[in-house]
Amino acid sequence: MYSLSSAISQAVIPSVRKYLYFLLSLGIGVGFVLFIGTILYEVLHLLQHYTPFSEEKRYFFKRTSDIGFLALGSAYIGAATLEGAKDPVVKYVDVKQNRFNGKSYTIAQISDMHIGGLIDREFVSKSVQMINDLNADIIVITGDLSDAHVNVIKDAIDELRHLKSRYGTYYIVGNHEYFHSLDETIAHLKTLDIHVLENSWVKLEDFYIAGVYDLFGYRFGSHLPDIRQAMQDIPSDVPTLLLAHQPKYTEYLEGFTPALILSGHTHGGQIWPFEYLVRLAQPYIKGLYPLDSNRHIYVNSGIGFWGPPMRLGSQAEITCISWS
Repeated sequence: MYSLSSAISQAVIPSVRKYLYFLLSLGIGVGFVLFIGTILYEVLHLLQHYTPFSEEKRYFFKRTSDIGFLALGSAYIGAATLEGAKDPVVKYVDVKQNRFNGKSYTIAQISDMHIGGLIDREFVSKSVQMINDLNADIIVITGDLSDAHVNVIKDAIDELRHLKSRYGTYYIVGNHEYFHSLDETIAHLKTLDIHVLENSWVKLEDFYIAGVYDLFGYRFGSHLPDIRQAMQDIPSDVPTLLLAHQPKYTEYLEGFTPALILSGHTHGGQIWPFEYLVRLAQPYIKGLYPLDSNRHIYVNSGIGFWGPPMRLGSQAEITCISWS
């Protein structure tokens, strides 16, 4: 009897907890929609008040706008929730720089998984299979992998040991790891045969791959990003792939010129029109951008989400980059 009760508790309690977490997280998104909607509604109501209409017409427009805002708000929440529930898509990107004498390398990039809460072991396992199906030369994880203490989400993170590629998996920390057992997370990932780049580099066949700590390290007071240390002793005539969690790290390169930078952090805006606020802090939001005539940065929209389980105008993605 005790064993059966224990088994039921282990199966049911996590499901209930996940359902409650979903409702609470969704509430954040609904609150955001209500906040934006209230501002727009009040502006429209003010315009109606000062428009020289008859009382009958004024009442008609007010009633119409009330119904319209209710319908649009409901559609907005529904569409964003449905999009947030979808599996990540594989986005194929060609970065043509003529770096490797006709050869090309396939890079599978994920970012901002935010394991914890609604992102669980099942999600990570499915994502690992999708990534492995790409048969990439290298796999990179550009930060914000976890959103809880590593001991709490260990079973989900351990699924990453099944990632397979020709040259291995490379990881840098994002800003969220600073909040949750940073050193323990780094140490545990190393036991999964994942190369953690800590202001350091690794030489591969025709290029170097380097990675830096996140800019949040300046506020945290440790694990500061150091581009000089990360690029130290890398020959200037050899292409370098740089992993930096925040796209704004392009402002901290100190004259170094990596051929390709891979970032995340922005979630592609996650929920429109939030991307316009993101633009105030980050120079690049999502997709591929040229840095000069033969250098690029790619910003991944994130494979997971943070906060509400919603997306609108931004898909969860696994990026498959062909770099040549």
